[in-house]
Amino acid sequence: IQTCGWNAEESVTVHKNGDTLPLKEALTSHFEITVLTKPLLQKIAELTKSESLHALLEEGNEEKLKEYIAGRDLVDAARDFGPFEGTAADFTSILRKIPARLYSIASSLKANDEEVHLTIGAVRYDAHGRERQGVCSILCAERLQPGDTLPVYIQHNQNFKLPQDPDAPIIMVGPGTGIAPFRSFMQEREELGANGKSWLFFGDQHFVTDFLYQTEWQKWLKDGVLTKMDVAFSRDTEEKVYVQHQMKKQSKELFEWLEQGAYVYICGDEKHMAHDVHNTLLSIIQEEGAMSKEKAESYLANLQQQKRYQRDVY
Repeated sequence: IQTCGWNAEESVTVHKNGDTLPLKEALTSHFEITVLTKPLLQKIAELTKSESLHALLEEGNEEKLKEYIAGRDLVDAARDFGPFEGTAADFTSILRKIPARLYSIASSLKANDEEVHLTIGAVRYDAHGRERQGVCSILCAERLQPGDTLPVYIQHNQNFKLPQDPDAPIIMVGPGTGIAPFRSFMQEREELGANGKSWLFFGDQHFVTDFLYQTEWQKWLKDGVLTKMDVAFSRDTEEKVYVQHQMKKQSKELFEWLEQGAYVYICGDEKHMAHDVHNTLLSIIQEEGAMSKEKAESYLANLQQQKRYQRDVY
């Protein structure tokens, strides 16, 4: 609003049915103003004579455009490519609605029948000379007060759940906030008195600050609810150690668990972690099962068909 010199109280349309909100409220609670995309910049280009933006969108400048978009938001675009033609309402008409954030539930209904727990990592970083903050994570971490409310809904994931047989072994790989569903798994199994073996692989940057729910995991380990736990804290050692390295170290036993009918669950970062863990699983199956790469891939595909290899990645 400051950058573009708009009036915070001006009414703008926020729904197709003609509902309006004051500009400040619309930008705060309705429109997406953080993520830049090529289609959005193309729409912005129609509202400005900025030569640098038009040059950026020209064919052949795809890499430069990608570089510009990384870590920048709508305020950067307004500063770099303004002033804009038309009114604030013209500008907000090209913005999309804030997309919902999906968080895995970190608690069992049997253990907490009137609560739902979430594991939210606050996103904070510096980029292009400004401090940046996660939209939803910082709202939850810093701005919300006890008693405040948020709009929520449940998105069911029919495939990511505990095996029906409480005696089936489970292997859980959940670095960072990917730990969330496994906390709910353990709470559930504890309530049910399940006898199946369970093995957690957890990783993050630092043991002291990032071992999420540490005392709970250690208690479950002590009580036998959790059978095994392997952790990797990548910034605490000279060499970066990740969950897939710990899996590789335990490859013989991990393959034995698979042969015994274990279910494998992966939760967390899709871009890097899930890809690396998938490849590590393949190499473990290949080596320990003395199989060709094709056979190992078929073995893993078979696990997927049996719903014994499940992923909740984002």
